[in-house]
Amino acid sequence: MSPKKQDPARESVEAGFKELQRHPLLGMLAARLNLRRPKEMNPVPDDGWAMVSADGVIYAHARRRAEPAEWLYVFAHAALHLAFDHFRRSARSRLWNAACDCVVTRFLLDLKLGTPISHPPQDELHAWDEDRWFRAFDEQGIPDWALELSIAGAHHDDMLSRDGEASHRWIQRTEWAKLFSAGMFAAVDDALMRASGVASTEVAAKKTAAQRARAWFIDHYPLLGALAAGCDLIEDTAQCHRLDIGIAAISDSERRIYLNPGAGLNELETRFVIAHELLHAGLRHTVRCGGRDFFLWNAACDFVINGWLIEMAVGMAPARGLLHDPALKGQSAETIYDVISRDLRSRRKLATLRGEGAADMLDAPGHAANSHSTDLDSFCRRALLTGLELHVSGQRGLLPAGLIEEVRALAQPPIPWDVALAQWFDAWFAPLERSRSYARISRRQSATPDIPRPRYALDEALLAGRTFGVVLDSSGSMERADLARGLGAIAAYALSREVPMVRLVCCDAAAHDEGYLPVEAIAGVIKIRGRGGTVLQPGIDLLQGTPDFPKSAPILIITDGFCESRLTIAREHAFLLTRVGRLPFLPRGPVFRTS
Repeated sequence: MSPKKQDPARESVEAGFKELQRHPLLGMLAARLNLRRPKEMNPVPDDGWAMVSADGVIYAHARRRAEPAEWLYVFAHAALHLAFDHFRRSARSRLWNAACDCVVTRFLLDLKLGTPISHPPQDELHAWDEDRWFRAFDEQGIPDWALELSIAGAHHDDMLSRDGEASHRWIQRTEWAKLFSAGMFAAVDDALMRASGVASTEVAAKKTAAQRARAWFIDHYPLLGALAAGCDLIEDTAQCHRLDIGIAAISDSERRIYLNPGAGLNELETRFVIAHELLHAGLRHTVRCGGRDFFLWNAACDFVINGWLIEMAVGMAPARGLLHDPALKGQSAETIYDVISRDLRSRRKLATLRGEGAADMLDAPGHAANSHSTDLDSFCRRALLTGLELHVSGQRGLLPAGLIEEVRALAQPPIPWDVALAQWFDAWFAPLERSRSYARISRRQSATPDIPRPRYALDEALLAGRTFGVVLDSSGSMERADLARGLGAIAAYALSREVPMVRLVCCDAAAHDEGYLPVEAIAGVIKIRGRGGTVLQPGIDLLQGTPDFPKSAPILIITDGFCESRLTIAREHAFLLTRVGRLPFLPRGPVFRTS
């Protein structure tokens, strides 16, 4: 078998393209370009070199022979058309293409990149922008030297659309501009490191895209810089496969961000992913889950975070694993959770950065107690608050109002459950005004024992309907400590608001009516009947159908959430849940969760 014949022309083309990919300024953009050199149906004219489409495909001449330095110049010319947003006009394309060629050529000559394929007169190639060149050509015509600047030949436009026809329809404008901008930052950093001698080019080249992205946050983005510095990057394919991580995930308790190298993200996409995971940790989304379905809560937080990051233009969103819906802009994670939890069919379509049906927050409730530590909470709070102040004072860009509001909220500790429950009592039981009464005379003063004095008394008529109902989940799944904590809080607040009697119903597999009990009895030792299964609807029906229970009295339901999937409650009510409890339905009344 004879050895395969080498193609010198192809080798030069590939060498020039690889040189472009290694360039510090254009390498990041070139990594996303697609080089094609078809021998048939090639749109490049016979006298041309190459053409570029708006979606990043460069068509090279199939038979032209040239040096790699010349191909480097041609490919850089094509890449700059994308970087400079030249695919934006549809009328009078010849004038616009020539104007763009002048700008690109002047840039490449100043950059001294590759070997030019044309030599325009230096005194004619002014440092003008595209619009000025366009007006000049419109008024005076296009000179011959400007026509020769096109890499598609003197009489052809070198910018193509997807179907191969000359057009200026933009498809991925933001993507190419961001890649070019990131390349500029990388080139500046590389030049500074060379000048300072802090790090050599070889050492810098060994950094992965994730390491460079993390360094960018620390050096250039103060909002998330402290969080990025406090988290470790784990780029281990084996660990990611073991944890079923498709792209990325975060562990709050370990302060680790897991990035799967096999995802093939560029540096801009990695910035987006790292920022996404840092906001999960900084905004304490794991702790805020409460008793909600953890995956749906994770997905709801993803919708919020991704919307913010796209609005802030932090990096570039990856092609997969992105939950984003412009219709949900401005909504909180709690509101979005309520929306997506109603549609069970949509759950099968949800995919986080970890993968389909998997949460990219690894510390699910009940699996990582360390994630709720005071030290971690204080670290995240300080990091985001300090980063926000530095970001705003340094004028590093506008931030979404929702993000600022959530970061500011970290400075205020959440209202304890018992305080929130007390506020609920205040709404239903306003303080009663006392009036002077001689019905029962108060103690007389020793100085004037003959003068009767009134006492301050409450109107007994006002106390008659001052009550509420308690439906107590007395099933075996309820811990005794939770029962005592809930009943103790109820008794304390009822006494402080002068509620004399409480109607108590215990529910396990059936309803057990305990009748009206003095508040003092609930605060003491009472016998709880039940400890079986959980059915709450009979207890609620009992209260709602009892003639001696006031129609305006609210109902407080104490449960751990292991109950029916639907409750019908026709009057005002509230739920008091255990810390890890979760209701299997969307509640209409307020929900308080014991700590």
